Amino acid sequence: MFTPSDLQTILQAVSFATLKHHGQVRKDQQHSPYATHPIRVAQTILEIGEVNDRALLVAAILHDTIEDTGTKADEILEKFGKDVLGLVLEVTDNKSLEKIERKRLQVVHAPHLSISAKIIKLGDKLVNCHDMLDSPPADWSLTRRQDYIQWAADVVHGMRGANHNLESTFDILLADAEQTLGFTIQPFETIHQRPWAP
Repeated sequence: MFTPSDLQTILQAVSFATLKHHGQVRKDQQHSPYATHPIRVAQTILEIGEVNDRALLVAAILHDTIEDTGTKADEILEKFGKDVLGLVLEVTDNKSLEKIERKRLQVVHAPHLSISAKIIKLGDKLVNCHDMLDSPPADWSLTRRQDYIQWAADVVHGMRGANHNLESTFDILLADAEQTLGFTIQPFETIHQRPWAP
């Protein structure tokens, strides 16, 4: 059960993320407002993951602000505190690196994240992979979609044990992806064969 203070902070995070992501859109065919993504990640963590920790949900809502909007760490620290900032920083990629290197590092770092950060990443991968099946970017080839799902599976491999509900739902999604996209998810043990191999 959330207290009025919890709800106030969560709504402040929604407002903050919406303003920060203003003008940004998703890569889906509808060009959905980007702010819908972090809100859906938090919703997934709450509803499927059954996690109602305020700091974790707020960090989920803010998880792309530093990475994608130029938001400064001090802004999050001032408005939401060090616990939230710590989680946001844990799941933030270094955008100065090449994309393939960022993908490689997500695989490398996944096992070493805190449980809370793993839950945020699980929610993020679940939402992104769901979108990849239901509303993929119009200009993405079948192979690129397959590669994204495979990479997400490799990242999630390193986060197993963080949240059974999110992981089980992700596994169902992987089975759906294999059928929908016509390919087979390769076991993590074969990761050395992939472009993002550690």
